[in-house]
Amino acid sequence: MAHYRASDSKREQFRRYLEKAGVVDSLTSVLVSLYEKPEKPTNALEFVKQNLGAVGQTSEDVEALQQEVIDLRQRCARLAEENEELKAKVCFIVYFK
Repeated sequence: MAHYRASDSKREQFRRYLEKAGVVDSLTSVLVSLYEKPEKPTNALEFVKQNLGAVGQTSEDVEALQQEVIDLRQRCARLAEENEELKAKVCFIVYFK
């Protein structure tokens, strides 16, 4: 009987931990949105995975992150191009020295 109480105590502590961390609310929110969808997705687990990270994010957050990704990709392309130009200059200098 004591083993049963210890097990229940651990479960209760874990449940409180999940609630305090916001896990329960996030999971509930995603599951409610799945429940309210008129057309259920074919892969419910994939729906949960995709939407779990989006809980609490506004469309402005998503748009800002998408714009940041675009900006960083453009910057990366410019830097790669500049890198190639600089390598060519270094090769030219080394070759003609």
